[in-house]
Amino acid sequence: MISEKMIKMTEGGSAIRAMFEEGARMAEKFGRENVYDFSLGNPNIPAPEKVMTEIIRVTMETDPMELHGYMSNSGYPEVRAKVAASLNKRFGTAFSENNIIMTVGAAGGLNVLLKTLLNPGDEVLVFAPYFLEYGNYVSNFDGVLKAIPANIEGNFQPDARALRAAITPKTKALIINNPNNPTGVIYTEETIKAIAAVLEEKQTELGTSIYLISDEPYRELAYDGREVPWLTKYYRNTLVGYSWSKSLSLPGERIGYVVIPSECDDAQLIFDAAVIANRILGFVNAPSLQQRVVAECLEESTDVAAYDKNRRALYDGLTEAGFECVYPDGAFYMWVKTPGDDKEFSNNAKKYNILVVPGTSFACPGYVRIAYCVSYDMIIRSIPAFKKLAAEYGLSK
Repeated sequence: MISEKMIKMTEGGSAIRAMFEEGARMAEKFGRENVYDFSLGNPNIPAPEKVMTEIIRVTMETDPMELHGYMSNSGYPEVRAKVAASLNKRFGTAFSENNIIMTVGAAGGLNVLLKTLLNPGDEVLVFAPYFLEYGNYVSNFDGVLKAIPANIEGNFQPDARALRAAITPKTKALIINNPNNPTGVIYTEETIKAIAAVLEEKQTELGTSIYLISDEPYRELAYDGREVPWLTKYYRNTLVGYSWSKSLSLPGERIGYVVIPSECDDAQLIFDAAVIANRILGFVNAPSLQQRVVAECLEESTDVAAYDKNRRALYDGLTEAGFECVYPDGAFYMWVKTPGDDKEFSNNAKKYNILVVPGTSFACPGYVRIAYCVSYDMIIRSIPAFKKLAAEYGLSK
């Protein structure tokens, strides 16, 4: 018999991945051009040309034994120093390489941080709706995930009062994903300040350290001039996890970093333990080639304008069809209210070869997530199918 914990995870599976696999089957049956797969946040925009140039240059110019060999578990010092300098330039911080650990994407980074922080039974808070893998990450280390209900009336901005009520002596961390997956909402500076005030208040009251873990793979994907607050400015016990999966369209390369600011409680101890966690979790170190590549691409970015074009076209098409949508500030997801049960709606959508993910998969039933990191042409071609789906529910205008 395998691990009971893994049995539960296997039974639960992943609705997102299940939809993705079903999309592949449907494409084979109906033709890829006739299937509208909005299930997976897999960027459709190629990486910037400089990324490709650097992959070739680094490969050709670096001694293979050095390029493909081990390095410190925290990553190349010179790469970490460049990342720190880039953050300092952008956000007015004072990080050094000793605040940065290179990781296997943001997911790897979050697992490193949770492995470092959690004792069995420690609680980690999240605001619904949230990326459901957080539950598995916390469970990996025998922590307990507690979801704070979605603030639907507040346009999905987290509710600081609900946060205050959820904190207990066992609370070790709060995970924030900003811009948010699945809603596309950017948590405002006002929201962040309110959250920071509650965390400071409860730390003092309980005599504990509560860490704010900022999961930031979508940081650069912000529209209409919106700013994404840099959280270490607002709360000293902030730890940051970042990935270039979305900002440089490199999801399969699994490259990111974590930031452990010096002003955090037990900062040096957390850093040292996180370096060990990076090793013993089996990552050992972040991919050596990709570390060297991203270090030379810190000023590069993906084509946000293309995502914006998709955002506007999809929103216009869906609202014209009669759907109620949250207009996203960032990321590349549309959060759509369903007329009835979200799982039933997702199943009905398949009749029109539309694949979306039910909000239940993000702990927020009554909605679906539509990933619009697809081709613009597919969005335009999908609108008639969405209109047929809307007509089935009597939504058509």
